[in-house]
Amino acid sequence: MPVADAHGQDDHWQAGQYSFSDELGGFRIRSVSGSGTKSDPVVLGEELETADPVILTIRERQPTANFIEGILYLRIMTLNDSGHPWVDFMFELQSILNEPSEFGDGLSFDQTHTPSESISSDSFAKYDRQLEPFDRLRFLDGHVDTLHQATFDFLITDFNPKRVFYLLQDPGIPAS
Repeated sequence: MPVADAHGQDDHWQAGQYSFSDELGGFRIRSVSGSGTKSDPVVLGEELETADPVILTIRERQPTANFIEGILYLRIMTLNDSGHPWVDFMFELQSILNEPSEFGDGLSFDQTHTPSESISSDSFAKYDRQLEPFDRLRFLDGHVDTLHQATFDFLITDFNPKRVFYLLQDPGIPAS
């Protein structure tokens, strides 16, 4: 459910122990549900309006006794409204806006499991994780036509919990 900011705009969507925001532009969050656990992942519905990279802002809310700190199972359902087909799709964790996550910041795409059972997509057959010196997850061997949706599942671990971190999303388009 969206939460209005000081200007009355719905730009923070809460699910589980996190809120999610499209405040940096280029895409729109349409829905958010779930608690962020393996059995009940956060399901984020969004619409990408550009083929340029966009950044999702993720904020930790006040932890509760039932919250397992630093674990977020996430399913992103992305509608391609960019006007271009996608031939790959890359995610990058950032603890500082516009700077790739680096060794020691605690963020990763399930770095402790290789391969990870938590990483999949309905539109791409393979994935490649680049864990150091940054944390990137690229989905390959597939495509998403315009006005079609792709689903991505993955686990984010944050073992040095941050109040705010970022998820860059970068759809790859065919080279001309």
